Amino acid sequence: MSVVFSYVKKYKATLLLAVLLLLIKVGTDLALPLFTSKIVNIGIQQSGVVEPIPVALSVSTFEQLEKQQQYAPNLRQAYTLLEGHYVLVNKEAVNQAMMVDLLASTAGSPQDKIRIQSAINRIVAEYQELGINVGSLQNSYILKTGLIMLLFSLTGVAASIFVSFFASRIGANLGSDLRADLFKKTLSFSSQEMSNFSTASLITRSTNDVQQIQRSFMMFLRIVVFAPLMAIGGFVQVLRTGGTIWWIIGLAILAIFTIVMTLFSFTMPRFKRLQLLIDDINRVVRETLGGLQVIRAFNNQEYERKRFDKTNEELTKTNLFVNRAMSAMMPLMMLVMNITMIVIVKQGSLQIASGAMQVGDMMAFMQYAMLIIMSFLMMTMLTIMLPRAAISMTRIKEVLQTPLSITVASEPKELPTPFNGELQFNHVSFAYPQAEANTLSDITFTAKRGTTTAIIGSTGSGKSTLLHLILRFFDVSEGAVTIDGIDIRALNPKELRANIGYVPQQGLLFSGTIDSNIAFGTSIEHKAIEEAAKVAQAENFIFDRPGGYQAPVSQKGGNLSGGQRQRISIARAIAAKPQILLFDDSFSALDYKTELKVRSQLFAQHRDATILVVSQRISSIMHADAIVVLDEGHVVGLGTHKELMSSCNVYQQIAHSQLSAEEINSHESA
Repeated sequence: MSVVFSYVKKYKATLLLAVLLLLIKVGTDLALPLFTSKIVNIGIQQSGVVEPIPVALSVSTFEQLEKQQQYAPNLRQAYTLLEGHYVLVNKEAVNQAMMVDLLASTAGSPQDKIRIQSAINRIVAEYQELGINVGSLQNSYILKTGLIMLLFSLTGVAASIFVSFFASRIGANLGSDLRADLFKKTLSFSSQEMSNFSTASLITRSTNDVQQIQRSFMMFLRIVVFAPLMAIGGFVQVLRTGGTIWWIIGLAILAIFTIVMTLFSFTMPRFKRLQLLIDDINRVVRETLGGLQVIRAFNNQEYERKRFDKTNEELTKTNLFVNRAMSAMMPLMMLVMNITMIVIVKQGSLQIASGAMQVGDMMAFMQYAMLIIMSFLMMTMLTIMLPRAAISMTRIKEVLQTPLSITVASEPKELPTPFNGELQFNHVSFAYPQAEANTLSDITFTAKRGTTTAIIGSTGSGKSTLLHLILRFFDVSEGAVTIDGIDIRALNPKELRANIGYVPQQGLLFSGTIDSNIAFGTSIEHKAIEEAAKVAQAENFIFDRPGGYQAPVSQKGGNLSGGQRQRISIARAIAAKPQILLFDDSFSALDYKTELKVRSQLFAQHRDATILVVSQRISSIMHADAIVVLDEGHVVGLGTHKELMSSCNVYQQIAHSQLSAEEINSHESA
């Protein structure tokens, strides 16, 4: 929970205010049973007479009491004859113990509650004989005490409402901060870190796990102060009002702990399993929705349905087990509470009969017992919620504390001015994390400004990986990639990528508009967006759509064809006019005529840029200034098309597999 507290430190003023309000709530809740006891003991049983010292006595009663010589001087000092009866004028001359001895009809200790009640009963009878309105006295006391109870109740309710408000506010901010940091951290992940977490798991950690922590913190804030103080304060009051039956509360607490720990031992492993199963079901749903067309094309709906049902059933069973176990807790707790109340009534009645307790005291004892039991119940519920939150916090910490493989140099260098964009691979080797062999080995070539360098090779030869190294999606294992002689690892990745336009294999777009997708990540004028769309041959279909550049684009560009997405991706890469352009098999979704127009416009408009083109089609790259031929991660050929046709066997095989003899001869003769 230390991570949670580090997040809520900035809300410490609100947190302190919530704690103070909780203290007020504790004080009001502990005071209410005392007022209940007073209403029953004094307001009802004693007819509103607070203590056994009468404010008025008849002449006959005074003379009778005066016969007890040891108290006669005190009585004469305390009372004076006025209008036919004796009135209390000096209360300091008498005390409760003396008056109980004088008025009680039973023998025993002056502190005996039966003797005190007997003395008060005689006082009530005396008031009635004197014509004092005892009913009015009783109603006045009950009304006054009831109003005080109402005031305390309203104060407690107000404190509870504000505590809930502040707890919700802090909890919501905590959740927002955690989600923001998780998202920020995820954005900084390279492909290496992303491979350690599934996308479904990262989504679960950013949603479900954060919600678990948020809810648990709100409960923690309201319980960690309230419940212990309520339990301690209630137990102190029990000792004051409960006489010798306080042991009943101890047995009830022991029973509660036994029940909770038993349930806890069964449910805790399932709580851990639950979060992993949520990851699994998110993964299955994401894979199914993402591959829906492929699933339908292969008539594989039934298999996917069974795969989902299996994961869903396991999650459902785990949820049912946990919920059933937790649902059994409340009835068991109520059983303990009801048995406790029965035992209190039984033992309390014996205490009342013996004079050690009054009826109101027993009622207060029952209320305190309920408060104590509920407090311990709240604390035990917290012990169940916190471990689950701790599991979620551990999962979030795994993301937040994951070391980044792509780091910013302590003193990053700046690109030179003027910036030429000469790109060089110096004996570069690369192996994916935990891979047994290199994907690329000893790659050396230079891509100069104003030239087009093409990269071709068989599937899996490492063509796309070369571009990923330039963008620092990964860092090289050996050697160096330099721009204008500066190792890209010494540059700030943001500055590096700001000077590179990249078109991935898949034309991934984002929900928004065509305009927002072309201007993605940059602040450029609309004229530049139009120029980029024109170069990418996207203007025709853009103007055919309602709204033109403001036409909506759905998630991942689902409302556009593959060729349309590809052309918008190309426009997005060139809109800001970067000095380096990377095309990762970016013309594969275009027909040859459109591709030819795009390439001619691109090379004409960006003749000063350094262009790297990865392609599977030899027709797309045969006019490049230099062609790098890769085979199983090694450079097996480097030169122009004509040079490679005479010197590189791998390139010759690719050419003969894609071009006719006439096409090869016509290009060589040209």
